[in-house]
This record gives sequence, C-alpha cells and structure tokens, in this order.
Amino acid sequence: MKIAVAGGTGTVGVHVVDVARERGHEVVVLSRSAGVDLMTGDGLAAALTGVDAVVDVVSTVTQSAKKSREFFGTTTRHLLAAERGAGVGHHVVLSIVGAAQAPHGYYAGKLVQEELVAAGEVPWTTLRATQFHEFAGQIHGTITLGPLVVVPRMRSQTVAAREVGERLIELVEAGPSGLVPDFGGPATAWMGDLVRAWARRTGDRRRVAVVPLPGAWGTALRDGTLVPDDGADHGSTTFEQWLETVPTRVRT
Repeated sequence: MKIAVAGGTGTVGVHVVDVARERGHEVVVLSRSAGVDLMTGDGLAAALTGVDAVVDVVSTVTQSAKKSREFFGTTTRHLLAAERGAGVGHHVVLSIVGAAQAPHGYYAGKLVQEELVAAGEVPWTTLRATQFHEFAGQIHGTITLGPLVVVPRMRSQTVAAREVGERLIELVEAGPSGLVPDFGGPATAWMGDLVRAWARRTGDRRRVAVVPLPGAWGTALRDGTLVPDDGADHGSTTFEQWLETVPTRVRT
C-alpha cells in the first residue's frame, strides 16, 4: 500500500512513517522539505499520485482558538480536495480526546478538522488520542514566573507516541471505519507530577508550580474531560517506562 503522511516529521509522524515502512508499505512524507505546502496546497496533487491512503498527523503550536481553526481548517480542506482529485480511498486523521467536549484553544481547530473530514467525500477514519508522554517535556518551561515553571492543573492519560503510530497504521490497513474508540495510555495521572518527573530526569531543578486555570477550559483540564471513557483502547507503555528512554542531564 502507498501511504502519504502529513506531518510525517513530527512527534508522532516519525513513528507513523517508521511503522508503515516496517510493515512493507511505501511511504510519502508530505512536508515543505519535500516540496509540499499544506497551507497553500502547493505540491499536493503531484505528491498524492498513486497514493492509497493519507494519514494526517499535522500539528501547530498555538493556544489561540482562531489560529488553530484557521490552521486545521486550511490544511484539511487542501488535503481532502487533493485526495479527491487523486482518487485516494482513505483519509485517516489523528484528533485528540476531548476535542468535541472542550473545543477551546488548540482543541477548537481539532474539532473543525474532525467535522470537515466527516462531511467530506473521501472515506475516513478518525482516531482521538490523549497527549503523548512527550507532552510533559513540551509543556515544561512554556510558562514561567521568575524561578518557577508554571503548569496548569490537569488530569491526563498520556500515551506513547510509538503506540499511536502503530494504531494509526492498523487503522489504515483496516480500511475506512469512521470514528473509532479513543486511544489513551495505561494510567491516569496529574500533569504536574509528570512534569516534575521529567524535570528530575533531565536535571532541571526549577520548582514546578501547579495552577488551576479559570473558566470552562480550566474545568475541562481538571475534571477528566480530556481522559478517555470506559470504551477506550489503551497502549501498554507507561510514562515511567518511556521516561527511562529520555537522556539524563546533570546540572550543577
């Protein structure tokens, strides 16, 4: 099978590419370095020639609902239009647990993405996953207050990016399935605890302060909205097992 991966150089995208190739599939990475611009659509038609399925794992760094909707709306529309023209038979998109229940900030764009895919003409599969284990390191230091690293109070069920990549390729091979069960990690934890563990592993001695965010978004972070329900599927790699693979650094 020939599979195109949008976002194939990202945190989960590299695993999608690796897993697909390990299983004998031909892979096309849709990236600017390969002459494909998802924001303009340039290069997409040529890149999708002969492609059987597209896996969309693109991402953007923003907490602005407007910017997120613009990004995911634009890239998804360009992908779906190019897929129709190329006769692609399956569009697989990675969304995020809680996008429909808490469409705020970054999640607002993911909901737009889901809706466009479901309303489109290309047969589709949508997988909602939780944050990756890597999120602990990504969020560390994003907000600082003097010597403090500020982390929002948040319940999460982080999952190994590799296992998400494996699940996505399984879904490609299964064919269009619509909205499939959520995919999360093996255990629920408070994000502040995960960030502190990551900081200890990497030698960052700054104090981590956990702060509850106000409003509906803050409530969703705390009340389990972003954690899968009882019908979800789960990966097996724990955060602690993943953390053992993170290089240690000793700071003096």
